[in-house]
Amino acid sequence: MELQNDTQILELFLLGLSEDPELQPLIFGLFLSMYLVTVLGNLLIILVTISDSHLHTPMYFFLSNLSFVDICFTSTTVLKMLVNIQTQSKAITYEGCIIQIYYFTLLVGLDNFLLTVMTYDCFVAICHPCITCSAVTQNAHSSATASVMYSVVTPMMNPFIYSLRNKDIKSALKRYL
Repeated sequence: MELQNDTQILELFLLGLSEDPELQPLIFGLFLSMYLVTVLGNLLIILVTISDSHLHTPMYFFLSNLSFVDICFTSTTVLKMLVNIQTQSKAITYEGCIIQIYYFTLLVGLDNFLLTVMTYDCFVAICHPCITCSAVTQNAHSSATASVMYSVVTPMMNPFIYSLRNKDIKSALKRYL
């Protein structure tokens, strides 16, 4: 009987944004506040879209779904990052990593799908109007920072970009408040 190497990976170690312990509270506060703005902004968009009957159109249906997906998308990464910063642990189990990558990939695909459908809806509304109707960096730390910022900042800005600049959402929000 021949002996074989049977090493199993139990956990992985995540690359942090900074090794400096003095920066950890600042990073934690920054990402916690960005996460809260993301969740609250997107929840507000969902609530306004559902509660105002003038916004029950395909575009706003997709917008509220995009807001929901952005909440889930941000939650898959930022919550684990916040826990790791708070506990000073950079470990994640192999299974946890696979699950996080699965949901991250699924939600990114869904995000892209919804943006594509929303773009097509705008295209159809412009080209065929009806009488939809109502209206990479050099090093690992820089790469990690860019990836995290894309994962956090983009979903945080979506409520402002896609809705608060929209007059229908603004008027519905004023009526709601």
